[in-house]
Amino acid sequence: MISFIICLILLICSYFTYGKIVDGAFAPDDRETPAVAINDGIDYVVLPAWKLFLVQLLNIAGLGPIFGAMQGALWGPIVFLWITFGTIFAGAVHDYFSGMLSERNNGASISEVIGIYLGPVMKTIM
Repeated sequence: MISFIICLILLICSYFTYGKIVDGAFAPDDRETPAVAINDGIDYVVLPAWKLFLVQLLNIAGLGPIFGAMQGALWGPIVFLWITFGTIFAGAVHDYFSGMLSERNNGASISEVIGIYLGPVMKTIM
């Protein structure tokens, strides 16, 4: 239980500290989001904040209970640290940067953004 509490504290602290560092590296700007600028009612729809939070939570935490339980059964409490540091330094940063890149490219999908920045060959591989 102590490892769970430590990891929870690490996640909360990193949200307020490391989150500001990441936000400073690639901060949101004042432009309208594609949901507002292109609003077509199908692919680009303005959602209330609570729905956005719920969608993001479900995308991040969707497989967490399944794989976290399996890893915990195999390797014990050390998995809490792996999940925590993986979330802080990889998962959250990837989600934030891919969202910002998509927003700055008119809501393009990740494969379209890769095609823009890395070329058509990488887009095909993606």
